[in-house]
Order: sequence, then structure tokens, then C-alpha cells
Amino acid sequence: MTRTRTAMLAALTLVAGASGTALATHSASAGAAAAACTVDYTVQNDWGSGFTAAVTVTNNGAATSSWKLGWTYAGNQKVTNSWNAKVTQSGAAVTAANESYNGTLSTGGSASFGFQGTYSGSNAIPATFTLNGVTCNVDGGPTDPTDPTDPTDPTDPTDPSGRVDNPYAGAKGYVNPEWSAHAAAEPGGSRVANQPTGVWLDRIAAIEGANGGMGLRDHLDEALAQKGDGELYVQLVIYNLPGRDCSALASNGELGPTEIDRYKTEYIDPIAEILADPKYASLRIVTTVEIDSLPNLVTNVSGRPTAVPNCDVMKANGNYQKGVGYALNKFGDIPNVYNYIDAGHHGWLGWDDNFGPSAEMFKTAATTEGATVDDVHGFIVNTANYSALKEDNFKITDSVNGTSVRQSKWVDWNRYTDELSYAQAMRDKLVSIGFDENIGMLIDTSRNGWGGTQRPTGPGATTNVDTYVNGGRYDRRIHPGNWCNQSGAGLGERPQANPEPGIDAYVWMKPPGESDGASKEISNDEGKGFDRMCDPTYTGNARNGNSMSGALPDAPLSGKWFSAQFQELMKNAYPPLP
Repeated sequence: MTRTRTAMLAALTLVAGASGTALATHSASAGAAAAACTVDYTVQNDWGSGFTAAVTVTNNGAATSSWKLGWTYAGNQKVTNSWNAKVTQSGAAVTAANESYNGTLSTGGSASFGFQGTYSGSNAIPATFTLNGVTCNVDGGPTDPTDPTDPTDPTDPTDPSGRVDNPYAGAKGYVNPEWSAHAAAEPGGSRVANQPTGVWLDRIAAIEGANGGMGLRDHLDEALAQKGDGELYVQLVIYNLPGRDCSALASNGELGPTEIDRYKTEYIDPIAEILADPKYASLRIVTTVEIDSLPNLVTNVSGRPTAVPNCDVMKANGNYQKGVGYALNKFGDIPNVYNYIDAGHHGWLGWDDNFGPSAEMFKTAATTEGATVDDVHGFIVNTANYSALKEDNFKITDSVNGTSVRQSKWVDWNRYTDELSYAQAMRDKLVSIGFDENIGMLIDTSRNGWGGTQRPTGPGATTNVDTYVNGGRYDRRIHPGNWCNQSGAGLGERPQANPEPGIDAYVWMKPPGESDGASKEISNDEGKGFDRMCDPTYTGNARNGNSMSGALPDAPLSGKWFSAQFQELMKNAYPPLP
């Protein structure tokens, strides 16, 4: 699969004007079908170290009472001031929001604004723009099936699969009615009950529908009903490897360590058959492949401080790599399926001796059982974990009285302080070892908001490096190794496409309100054991610095509805809920 940036505008011209200034404009092709929105970005003046630009955005979709235009610079351009829009910048990402007097955009209506900026080196025009999260200057459909410049043409030789670059861009997300009903039944839950969440296929019975619940076809049929005339993505979690999650008892599964053949024939093959049904060809189906599997083969095997015997077994038999490779190969043959591999989180793989070896392990799995790196559309981080998206009050490069932040007890020599920096760095590493340069990352933000009254408003005291980090960190866990039903956690950023460079979307892959594991042993037929990390009375082990677990009490089995957790997440949401 060769992937292209479908949001590239159809025409890019550099024209010398009569006054001698350079005119640079990005505009849609005149012959293209109507795009959801179009943008004209013109550099009016450029003096080598700075410039002024004029931007006009035209809304070809439904009327809106407010708008935000986003783009990302390829160089080091910095916006210094603006007019007729509120322009803000974070790194290379720029957002222009309407003023109070020009927020209304009717269908076919336009808004214009300008700004001044600085730069050194090149001043390339942004390749992609989004209006309220929808990619602009992308054709609504192919107008000339033989035209290789038509970015959505399924016969385009640069993208023979017909896949879009980012399945989340310009699409709404599938709302799981089963999860939505649980959320809506909670006091205040209607505020988030219509958010898209992942559908977990965590055992063979889930394909047809376990215990009277919806099966895979039921979800896909419902997704078609929700889709209407627009684009819709549906998120599936493929989660049933043999010897699943060798390091955590709460998420053990139904298949034994050697049952790779059952995994293939009774689990992956039936799922692939359903996904390949032409009935569902219009859906953008995102598969997140085998959470918490491959990283265990790097961090929890013999020779490592956190070694677990079961992980040695899985490394020796190779069934994690075989299972992931088989799933990627089968799903990668289906044109409307987008495979994302789990890549842990910064509090697991952010250390030097974990980071590179994990990337290599991902590549090994992606080139096993007939799979290739072209079967991988991207990676997902932080699923079911609590690591903060961004830590604004301290940086990995900071020091206090000559002591690096990396030497603090919290950071503990990790190279990353938060999930965004980790995800972007992991993406760069994966590209460097052979994955497609256009892979995108997903970040699960369903549990990492850390708002509420305990959220710090600024850096900690500079008494020493620990007071500095602990006083300023948003992540309020007792220890970053704690992972089960954490007290004080909150909902994070709402699902959205293209939030940062290299990030395809923020997602809620682990549905808020579904337990991470039981607080005590509960008999079940799902293969799920009792993990003491879910017990609020547990005093810890080497993997969490022998700290208290920080877990909420009275939790049910993993995946079951946990009202207390849902209420905690809403109470501590950041951004706050209305």
C-alpha cells in the first residue's frame, strides 16, 4: 500500500507580481468536484526573514456559526500578529479562529484574515488545511478517473488501495449504542454519551455477540445507519492473542499460549470475512491490533527487572509476532481497513533500552506471516493508560540547581514526560527503520485529562528537582507504573482528527467507564485473573516502585461497566465538561 497526502491542494503557483513581490497561492483545481472547504493562502510580502499572508477560507459544507482553520508549517515559521482572526501557534501547528464579528459561515460563504510572521530558511506554503477538523481542498469525489492528480480517485496509481491518508479526517465517528446507553444512564453522562469509542473484540464469542450483546455485524450495520451520506469511521480493538497480556492477570484471555491456530481460524479469519463484505465497503474501519502484547516481549522477559515467566514463554514460541503479523496481513488486504499497531505508552517504553528495541519488535511483527510494513497505517499509544497528553509545567530539558528533570523520581531517566512527545518521537523512529513516512499516530485520551481541583496551575517549587516535577505535573498518580482504575483521573481531550503534527487523531479507544480490572478475585469464564494492581489495598511491587496501587475500590471485571470510575472521569475531566 502506497499512501499519499490527500489534502494536498491541486495547484501551487509562485508568481512574480507587478510590484516585484512574490505571490504564493494554494487553491483547488477548477475542474475538481466540490470540496468540503477551500483555502486560498497568499504570501503578499516576503523580505527573507519575515512575511505577511492573506488567507480566505470558503465553506462548501453545512453552515456554521463559528470556525477554526488549522494548518501545520513544514519550516520554522512563527506567527507574530494577526487581524480579522485569533491566530495561535503550538510548535508547527497553527489555528486561526473567528472573531466575534465574522464567525458565521454560510454554505458557500467565505471569511478572510491576515497575519504577519517570521522565518529562516524556506517559507513553504502549508500542504494541508482543516476547517473545524475537516480537511479542505480535497475533492468530494473523482471527476476524471484517468487523472492521477485527482486526490480521491480510487484508480490513482499513487494509492492503488483507494485508502485516504487519515481515516479520521473529514469523518464522524461511530457511537457504540451499548456504551452510549451506559453513559447516558449516568448522572451527567449525556454530556459525553455521543462520543465515538472503540468496540473491543476481546474473545471469539464477541464476533457473534457475547451474552446477548451486539456482534461485529451488528456494529457495522449500525455504523452504516449512522453514516448517512457522509464519511464515518468505526474503531475495532483486535484483542485475543494466545497467552494474551503475559504481564497482567486482569487482561489475560481465553486462548492458551500455544493456541495460535485457533487464533487464526476461529478469530482473525471470521473477522476478516465480515470486514471484507462489500456491504461495508463505504465505512472507514480502523483496527487497533493487539493492545499490550509486543512491548511485553521487550520489557518483561528474563534479564529485565520486571521479568515475568509467562512473557518468556511467549517470546520463545513467537506467537505474539505470528498473531499480529497474521492479523495485519489479512486485514491489510481489505481496501477500507486501516491497521494501527499498539505501541504502549511513554511510561512503559520511553526509556533508552525499551524505545529502540520496541520499534524493532513492531517491525518484526509487521513482516511476519506474510505481512509487510505497507499493511500498517499507523500506531496507537496510551490505550487504557493514564499518562498525561502534555506536561506543560516542566520539560525533559529542564534542570533544577544543576540536576536534570530526568533524574527526578517521577521521570526516572525516561526521555519523555508525556504522551504527545513520545508518540511523535516513536513515529520518527518507526519511519527511520522502514515504515511508511506518512504513518500516523493515535493517542488514547479517554483517561488522561487529570483535571479537577488537584490540577496544578504552574511549575512546582524549585527547592529541588523532585519538588519542581511533583508540584507541576498534571499526572497525579502515586507512581507512573500504576495502571488500574486510577483514583483522581479524568477524561482527556475529546476525540478529534489532526490535532498535532504526525497525530492522526485523539481517540477514546478504551471506553470511559469500563473497568480496567477487578478489585478482588471474581470467578468468570473469560479467562480474566485477579491482578493485585487493581486492589486499592495493595502495597505494590518493583514495577510500581513498591507504591500503593492508587486503584478505586469495588471494581468489576475488566471491560464491565464501573459507575464509580465513570463519575470520577467526568468530575476530573480536562478540558472540563460543560
